[in-house]
Amino acid sequence: MSFSRKNIISLSIALAVLVIILLLPTPESLPLAGQRTLAILAFAVILWVTEAVTYPVSAALIVGLIAVLIGFSPTVEDPNVVYTTKKALSLALGGFSNSAVALVAGALFLAVAMEITGLHKRIALLVLSKVGSKSNNIVLGTILVSIVLALFVPSATARAGAIIPILMGMVAAFGLEKNSRLSALLMITTVQSISIWNIGIKTAAAQNMVALGFMETAFNYHISWGEWFIYAAPWAVIMSVILYFVMTKLIKPELSEIPNGRELIKKQLAELGKLTPKEWRLMIVSLLLLFLWSTEGVLHALDSTTITLAAVAILLCPGIGVYTWKQVEQKVGWGTLIVFAVGMSLGNLLLKTEGAQWISKGLFESMGLTAMPVITVIIILTLFNILIHLGFASATSLASAFIPIVIALVTAMDPTFNKPGMVLIQQFVISFGFLLPVSAPQNMLAYGTGSFTTSDFVKSGVPLTIAGFILIIAFSMTYWQWMGLL
Repeated sequence: MSFSRKNIISLSIALAVLVIILLLPTPESLPLAGQRTLAILAFAVILWVTEAVTYPVSAALIVGLIAVLIGFSPTVEDPNVVYTTKKALSLALGGFSNSAVALVAGALFLAVAMEITGLHKRIALLVLSKVGSKSNNIVLGTILVSIVLALFVPSATARAGAIIPILMGMVAAFGLEKNSRLSALLMITTVQSISIWNIGIKTAAAQNMVALGFMETAFNYHISWGEWFIYAAPWAVIMSVILYFVMTKLIKPELSEIPNGRELIKKQLAELGKLTPKEWRLMIVSLLLLFLWSTEGVLHALDSTTITLAAVAILLCPGIGVYTWKQVEQKVGWGTLIVFAVGMSLGNLLLKTEGAQWISKGLFESMGLTAMPVITVIIILTLFNILIHLGFASATSLASAFIPIVIALVTAMDPTFNKPGMVLIQQFVISFGFLLPVSAPQNMLAYGTGSFTTSDFVKSGVPLTIAGFILIIAFSMTYWQWMGLL
């Protein structure tokens, strides 16, 4: 990797902040290990926000710093004993043993299966072929495609990668430029819808697994696929309706109806030919997987991770599978998995060394949040969450940094509400990638097509963020309380 001047400056700032925090006097209420963990967190956040190095490289640096700095720190339990580098390295790699990491790995394998067989493209074309040729109907079809693919493709970037080329191909076939109003309308609608359904479905995004991993460790709390869907899908459905009206009112395409639009989609669908044996097998496995996910804890006791890994094993089997290990290893984003696991390790270390609790006391408890009504706390945390998301291009990294602090805060609050539920609501907000193109990887994928400007995206992002915020508060005051989430 070649380093630009900006990369070098950003890395230097991260190192300087790390050293400064390490040299500061240790507060009486904070263990030395906690101070050093916070220094590592500050270093990591600067790397993540500035992208001074790639995310996998940042993970390697974080592991090294934890092993050395925590290794020579006194333990929280007994200040006369140090952790040792061996113990600290175990803490740095502890995230890899979390079942949430295995679920993310399984999700990456499933996304590759869709890519290799092309089944996700067929699903997208099939849905679009049914909606008609009016531009507003194509917007509706785009939202529906995002919803359907979210059920079967557990990767936001993979879903965007499936839909965007199809829509850009449609725009070109209609004789319009890639930076036409229709193109902007469809691209922005696609990625905003993907962000909405990252919230609506448990397996739709890796950042969801981050929160669940922390919650299982802190509260021994498990939420099934079906429970998540019951909590979040109604919110996502209402947001999808709002998205439709925001986009159709905000951006007026050159044509209100696309000549031969339905025929064009059907032609692309016909060019794919009949379903291949591999597509049939993947479709059967995917439908069975969806059924087992949605009935977890109702018809069987299998957890989501076990179900997903079993499906991946079937897909890898000769004769009945759809790909070989050699095909998979070239396409799976191993760096994503490493960053996810190390982020889990850093978050758990924040809790174990009391760094998260110290930040919570200084940042939120000093404001009197622990004594405030639950709804007031949700309002403040949600606004803060939306604000800091502006600096993060990765929701997974944001979850790794922010969710442990939320856990520390709710642990110190009155126990009359469901503490894991409060954390889960903030995880929903972490997937708010509505405001800027840099707010989510799928946004950048669409932005790279040149079909819209940052200004176009912000114009849609502001009303969607406001609507999302209002709905979070409204659901917290009503539906989520009725359903026992709070």
